[in-house]
Amino acid sequence: MIVKPDGVQRGLTGEILKRLEQRGLKFIGLKMIRIDRALAEQHYGIHKGKGFYESLVSYITSGPVVVAVVEGPSAVAAVRTTVGKTNPAEADAGTIRGDFAVSIGRNLIHASDSPENAVKEINLFFSAAERLAWDRSADAWILED
Repeated sequence: MIVKPDGVQRGLTGEILKRLEQRGLKFIGLKMIRIDRALAEQHYGIHKGKGFYESLVSYITSGPVVVAVVEGPSAVAAVRTTVGKTNPAEADAGTIRGDFAVSIGRNLIHASDSPENAVKEINLFFSAAERLAWDRSADAWILED
């Protein structure tokens, strides 16, 4: 997932990460970066040729972002549910976008839409060495055996 430039600039990074962590997801990779154009084009390659492609690339490269890898049962679905619908006007109250965003172009966070895309995106932003496997003592209270 990516806390986009609007989330970072608005000081919502901590709140966004907190909500995902409180959900029971575990961070195994986390860093602040500035995405360059080449990386943005790889990340948004699926949208190349669409009318909004240039604005996506321009926006994601406009300021620092926080990228993260989360782990947990059905992590992609859990993140997407916590984040809310892409269009904040349609996002439920209690979701990140429903509570903090008002426009689709400034919707605070990118969340992978499938496990397959999550793997591709993780590999774009994190080397294997930057992903840390670790045991969390609270897992016994979050996960069933």
